[in-house]
Amino acid sequence: MSFLFNDFAGWKQYCKEKQLNLYEVVLDYEVKQKGKSEKEIWDGLANAYGVMKNAVRTGLKENMTSRSGMVNNGAKKVYQNKLTVLSPEFQKLIARALAAKEVNSCMGRVVAAPTAGASGILPGTLYTLQEIHRLDDKKILEGLLVGAGIALVIEEKASLAGAVGGCQAETGSAAAMASGAIVYCLDGNIDQVFNAVAITIQCMLGLVCDPVAGLVEVPCIVRNASAAAIANSSAQIALSDVSAVIPVDECVEAMGEIGQSMESRYKETAQGGLAATPTGQRIAKNVLIQDIEIMPDQDGNVG
Repeated sequence: MSFLFNDFAGWKQYCKEKQLNLYEVVLDYEVKQKGKSEKEIWDGLANAYGVMKNAVRTGLKENMTSRSGMVNNGAKKVYQNKLTVLSPEFQKLIARALAAKEVNSCMGRVVAAPTAGASGILPGTLYTLQEIHRLDDKKILEGLLVGAGIALVIEEKASLAGAVGGCQAETGSAAAMASGAIVYCLDGNIDQVFNAVAITIQCMLGLVCDPVAGLVEVPCIVRNASAAAIANSSAQIALSDVSAVIPVDECVEAMGEIGQSMESRYKETAQGGLAATPTGQRIAKNVLIQDIEIMPDQDGNVG
């Protein structure tokens, strides 16, 4: 019987009892619960990471303009800006997270990690981490497994869906996955990995899901960039042995409690927050008109 990822405390205890690495417990879960061989799992991870990297490259090279007009090559503008706020590495991190998410919003191919709405966070963080620290792909794939285990616990104790828990459940969970993966890839111990997850969740608690016009574009794309930054700051804090104080399992439980109490208009309904602003409503109306204009008639003609 494999570990079922009910909580982080149990995951840590299982690692100690079985003398396994964090990623090995997730690998064992995939083998026993999904009936796949280890080779199939590693091949699938390699393919997923390849898609992530391609999404980053596509978003930084090709035209990324969405039909709504809300997406207009923002990643390239950030990537090519000669004014650097912190460092070239930070600029690349933000641009890459934006790039992968813009690919999703422009109907390109991405990895939902854990959702399409948060699909820029892991690509942006891991691509940049690998480049800076010259990590091999195997280490990154192990980090992805650690991230998957983090997501399994969050799903069990709270939610990964914006419609259930708000954006804290989507970009918040993805940032937690990324921060834990970063710490793991930089040889942090189990406590440091889980501490990074706790710190990240504390920073993302209460974030609402308020997509303008019901599209996963605004504010979703820029949240991927900010979440990538939070993932890295949380990893840096955790690797420095600064405590989150509140244990990670309690942080996730708090996320679940907040998600349950959040009003429905703040959970992917496009009825509250930014979606309800005058500009948000005007954009929604324009998008609806565009959709009506391109609908085919009875003879299959468009327009």
